[in-house]
Amino acid sequence: MEIDKAIGESDDKRLKTKYNNAIYVIKRAMSLYSIEEVAFSFNGGKDSTVLLHLLRAGYFLHKKEQSCSNGGLSLFPVRTIYFESPSAFPEINGFTYDTAETYNLQLDIIRQDFKSGLEALLKANPIRAIFLGVRIGDPTAVGQEQFSPSSPGWPPFMRVNPILDWSYRDVWSFILTCKVKYCSLYDQGYTSIGSIHDTVPNALLRVDDSNIKERFKPAYLLSDGRLERAGRIKKVSSGREKFPSIGNESRKHELLSATVIAVGDEILFGTVEDQLGQSLCKKLSSVGWTVQQTAVLRNDIDSVAEEVERQTCTNDMVFIYGGVGPLSSDVTLAGVAKAFGVHLAPDEEFEEYLRHLIGQGDRNEMAQLPEGITELLHHEKLPIPLIKCCNVIVLTATNTSELDQEWECLTELTKLGSVLAVTQPYTSRRLTTSLTDVEVAEPLSKLCLDYPDIYIGCYRKSRQGPIVICFKGKDKARIDSAVEALHNKFKQEGVFDETE
Repeated sequence: MEIDKAIGESDDKRLKTKYNNAIYVIKRAMSLYSIEEVAFSFNGGKDSTVLLHLLRAGYFLHKKEQSCSNGGLSLFPVRTIYFESPSAFPEINGFTYDTAETYNLQLDIIRQDFKSGLEALLKANPIRAIFLGVRIGDPTAVGQEQFSPSSPGWPPFMRVNPILDWSYRDVWSFILTCKVKYCSLYDQGYTSIGSIHDTVPNALLRVDDSNIKERFKPAYLLSDGRLERAGRIKKVSSGREKFPSIGNESRKHELLSATVIAVGDEILFGTVEDQLGQSLCKKLSSVGWTVQQTAVLRNDIDSVAEEVERQTCTNDMVFIYGGVGPLSSDVTLAGVAKAFGVHLAPDEEFEEYLRHLIGQGDRNEMAQLPEGITELLHHEKLPIPLIKCCNVIVLTATNTSELDQEWECLTELTKLGSVLAVTQPYTSRRLTTSLTDVEVAEPLSKLCLDYPDIYIGCYRKSRQGPIVICFKGKDKARIDSAVEALHNKFKQEGVFDETE
């Protein structure tokens, strides 16, 4: 069998390990179920293309072990399911049908929605297990194992995931090593293909040449596989999204809120002063975000999980720092995972990155990330990638200089993809006055009623110092109007002085 031969002759030890593990899963499934009881979901993408050829090799090896003969194994009898969509790329459809003809696939074409079509298919056929090209990091991978029963509410079948632990690099290593055909879109810069409405070539593969028409390098040249979904266009809904993304377009007229969480017993003990929280609040305000709350938590998984779960439900983003690393007190990632109901799982690409960065040591523990919801935000200026889990960003900064660098990188990454939404920034004015609290209390209370869209607050820098009145909002004209109204309430000149 050409696939097994190509892998056997390869010098890529990692690929051999991945291949052997996937083949084991496939052979195990074929031992548990008859050939009539299994099916294969094929969508023409790179992952399902890899799975097709793994299944061909696995079936060949399974039958060879059973019969001790190579004869009569040219056909691939596994039922193949293809959900044909009107929004699919023509190239995907064309590749799927060409592949089916080449390998004589028993193609079941379903034109209904996924769930209804699957219910009808399973009702008409004795299918008990379906091979899927799901990989860790895919939206549907959360909570799945190599053998996972279907979700509640779906027709009962076993999901078999032979390439669950494969990385983007592993997929392309297999395709190029085995020299199998793949959809032509991948040669045009597409790295993760959805529908024609939500997929564009990956900007990271754009060829910079002003003398030629826009051109992209092929998908297998993407240097960082964590960015394979950078070519997926984020959908913008009319309502408030639970996990909003910040992309190339600003959301100027939205009021976006964040919570800032610090994790560390050393802060609560007073051993270390938390300077990051104040700096982060200023940075968020500078891009138009409102910080609803800051919190300092113990190094306790349940405390982190409860706070993260509470804040992710009521805020657009949560920023958390401290407690990240291999020590027993570093519980932040475990708390985030528990908040979203997932496990910590090894991230092989992150582990490889850490191996180059810090050598051996405790890299395995540090490479345990929340399963299926983690996106690594890698930037050439960052010594360690930032971690994004749904609407939680885990910062690794330990001082304000490192935070400045991470924030700068977040800003640059926002321009390339969707990381942090930028809204209309706040503008503010500050007045100082020597009037007493009693004298300004009633006029300011009335002013707050007249200008509910403006934040109007007071504070003193010292007990005997002047009162500082702060006006903050997104409409400069409204702020100027409120300041003028306050001046008019007192009439005297020099009662209020402008300050920075």
